Amino acid sequence: MTRKLVMIHFHFEYTDAIEAILDRHGVADYIRYPMMEGKDRDGKHYGTQTFPGNVSVVHAQVEEGSVDALLTAMDKFRKHKPAHGHLDAIVLPIERRL
Repeated sequence: MTRKLVMIHFHFEYTDAIEAILDRHGVADYIRYPMMEGKDRDGKHYGTQTFPGNVSVVHAQVEEGSVDALLTAMDKFRKHKPAHGHLDAIVLPIERRL
């Protein structure tokens, strides 16, 4: 089975929604880095009063045949309302795996 690494960056307050999308698409194993500092089109998110909010990152290994459907669902979420426009997802090849 060929897998791809999908990296998803989003505002931490949408964690439940992103995890629900992953669940609906059969992505059972992933790593989530919660409450990280970051910068996106809305500015800096450092978890401070000056730069409120944080970013979360998910790394998921996804079956190659499931990647398109997952990205379509992520894009639908992103377009659902302007506050979701920060979401970003990229797909990378996995060269080797233990």
